[in-house]
Amino acid sequence: MKTIEIQKVNSEGVVTMYTLHFIGDQLSEFEKFVKKFKDNAQLKRDYQIIIYALSKVAKNGAWERYFRPEGKMNDRVCAIPVDSGKLRLYCLRISDQILIIGNGGLKNTRTYEESEELSGYVMDLQKFDGIIKMGVDRGLIYVTETSIEGINNQVFSI
Repeated sequence: MKTIEIQKVNSEGVVTMYTLHFIGDQLSEFEKFVKKFKDNAQLKRDYQIIIYALSKVAKNGAWERYFRPEGKMNDRVCAIPVDSGKLRLYCLRISDQILIIGNGGLKNTRTYEESEELSGYVMDLQKFDGIIKMGVDRGLIYVTETSIEGINNQVFSI
């Protein structure tokens, strides 16, 4: 079992963005993604498309059209980019104003389930989505219009 905390990436613009941080890791999940692909010449275009999409999301809102549905029907896992590309960044789209950014990688299989790495990123987000839903049901976590309350300085097991 892994323990995580949530960190705010930014709250500028119209979207509050968070990312997952595994306790004991130096970098958050989004920072790991950036570190892996920022200087990758072969995937530079795909990486730039994802970063540009995130800037559009921050400016305009986390609208469904910016994301590719992933995961299962009962979770909020999605991916950037919507159209073609070999690189995927997995997220939880909580609302039009709240986004939790996970990690991602090179998609060289037909589905993310066929890749151990990508499947792991999606499963981590699915588990955290379940924690949020359970916390909301129990009144421990509150999702406001622009933030998630009750998760700061908390450690969760997934």
